[in-house]
Amino acid sequence: MEIEIRPLRTLEEIEACIELQRRIWGSEDLDVVPAHVLITAAHNGGVLLGAFAGGQLVGFVFGFLGTDERRGREAPAAVKLKHCSHQLGVLPEWQDKGVGYQLKLAQREAVRNQGLRLITWTYDPLESRNAYFNIAKLGAVCNTYLRNVYGELHDALNRGLPTDRFQVDWYIASRRVATRLRQGHYALSRALFEQAGAVLVNPCRFDDRGLPIPPETFQTPDVAFWLVEIPHRFQEVKRQDPGLARAWRFHTRELFETAFALGYLVVDFVREQEPGGPPRSFYALVRAHLTGTEPWSIFARDLVDLRDAE
Repeated sequence: MEIEIRPLRTLEEIEACIELQRRIWGSEDLDVVPAHVLITAAHNGGVLLGAFAGGQLVGFVFGFLGTDERRGREAPAAVKLKHCSHQLGVLPEWQDKGVGYQLKLAQREAVRNQGLRLITWTYDPLESRNAYFNIAKLGAVCNTYLRNVYGELHDALNRGLPTDRFQVDWYIASRRVATRLRQGHYALSRALFEQAGAVLVNPCRFDDRGLPIPPETFQTPDVAFWLVEIPHRFQEVKRQDPGLARAWRFHTRELFETAFALGYLVVDFVREQEPGGPPRSFYALVRAHLTGTEPWSIFARDLVDLRDAE
């Protein structure tokens, strides 16, 4: 069925968006973005788009104007303006059908039409599905780790854990993003990264339940590329062993904060499964700093060399 992406305009469509929040995230009313906020933001520079299938709202994306304070207090407001993407949601029965991807493409186009170059948003760095979508497929990058940024949330996905988040940067006018969206994600394997000198800094082991166990410590090698392992199915870890899920949260919190302080930047995400082995997921980090609106030249040569090495 064809998907139509368009702005949500009527009160009925806004109310349908509120119901979608409850169905997608199992949110209590306390955690739902209310109609008056959605309407006000959409009428004042925000972007509120819906995905419709046969006239039914099956997904939405919502964001608003913000400022990139990393540019410094003295920078003019117009230079610091960005789009802050707050929510992207798709009904479970419509997931894995490209709806979320279409919504992000439409959001990118709407924000570019406003003259902006940067979209930021947050996500749980332990969710491999979201990591692949945000980093590998869309081409966002990250060097910002936020501890327990939303406090305690009561929805089904977040209940019981500190809400640590990556804040990702999506440079929507960059060559990296344009190429990624035009040509698709060039899948790089863990072995290919390691051939280029990458080091897996936190190899996990698996217990008799098949659950991944983080190491007690991690390496900090002086190399251009790091690989960082996370659980392939974090929600399954949470379901079977909440204590292990918390251990992963605090392990990766320390690791990513250390990596970012040392100047590393998340640039790719790898998913793989060896014959007879469990599925595994890895972030790829490169030592580089975000400077300016298109920082890719700092590490573009390394990425090209890596692709050419295959």
